[in-house]
Amino acid sequence: MNIKLPGLIDVHVHLREPGATHKEDFASGTAAALAGGVTTVLAMPNTQPPLVDATAFQLALDAAAQKARCDYGIYLGANLTNAAELPVLAEKSAGLKFYLDATFGPLLLDDLNAWRAHFEHWPRSMPIVAHAEMQTLAALLFIAGLYARPVHIAHVSRKEEILLIRAAKEKGQPVTCEVAPHHLFLSTENFPSPNGRGGGGEGEGRMSVRPRLATPVDQQALWDNLDVIDCFATDHAPHTLAEKDSENPPPGFPGLETALPLLLTAVHAGRMSLDDIITRMHTNPRRIFNLPEQPETWVEIDPDAEYAIRAANTHTRCAWTPYEGWQVRGRVERVVLRGQVAYENSQILAKPGYGKNVRKLQVEG
Repeated sequence: MNIKLPGLIDVHVHLREPGATHKEDFASGTAAALAGGVTTVLAMPNTQPPLVDATAFQLALDAAAQKARCDYGIYLGANLTNAAELPVLAEKSAGLKFYLDATFGPLLLDDLNAWRAHFEHWPRSMPIVAHAEMQTLAALLFIAGLYARPVHIAHVSRKEEILLIRAAKEKGQPVTCEVAPHHLFLSTENFPSPNGRGGGGEGEGRMSVRPRLATPVDQQALWDNLDVIDCFATDHAPHTLAEKDSENPPPGFPGLETALPLLLTAVHAGRMSLDDIITRMHTNPRRIFNLPEQPETWVEIDPDAEYAIRAANTHTRCAWTPYEGWQVRGRVERVVLRGQVAYENSQILAKPGYGKNVRKLQVEG
């Protein structure tokens, strides 16, 4: 018997537009989202150019308006000098992204004074999301505490991090966090080696990702502290196979189409409940990011469908998956978005441009 879920929300995706549409764009990435049961995506700002000013931000907004098949929001990126100029754009954005650890381009925030400037200027009603690991996570929680501001931590992957977030929550600090499915299901000891290019070292070959795949001890700590995790977010970060198989493979995995099947398989294994998925991919994302309700929107799944994940059956432009051949149980059969069938029987039915900017919907609502 099929089951209906609310439209899922992925608060952390990279859709590569502007600047790298050979990997993905708003049309292909939101097609992948719908195939994965996701009806809202929030896209990251580390594009080419990075979304650190009004001109670059408008490029992304225009592309999404023309191409997105599901609903979307777009983050602004904090840098060392733009704290005073971003607030005027805040209401159009999904939130503000801090990159405090490994990243590319001019987005690395390695000056505590810049952190403080953004906390002082960014509107308190709008989310701040941070890529913060280990020591930078501790420092960020301290600064956020000084300003008594909520902060959302992206892709938590280590035992020390999830325990630090637990401690902060127990002290009453308004911190939330997300975990990516690849950190729940892959580790340094169980990742595959497609074409001989995956194994042999942390972050090598196709398995290159940031944060890096962690140890089984770290992985188990995430499962043991599931109650601390507010959101499941894919960190969908597509690259072509040629890029992943190169001598200098860029970090990142596609994930929009595999997250729900992996999580549903975990439900069948008794590792979590269906309500755990709904809470972390619908209820909490709506609350944390102040997202509008999508009327007449749902995802119909066959919870008992058993099959193997195959890149050939996906819609992402990058056309590969780290889960090639994995047996899963639970398949998306149909997606209805705002009263229209957007996906059915493996076919994308929503046209480019059908997706709406969540901040515009919020104003209209």
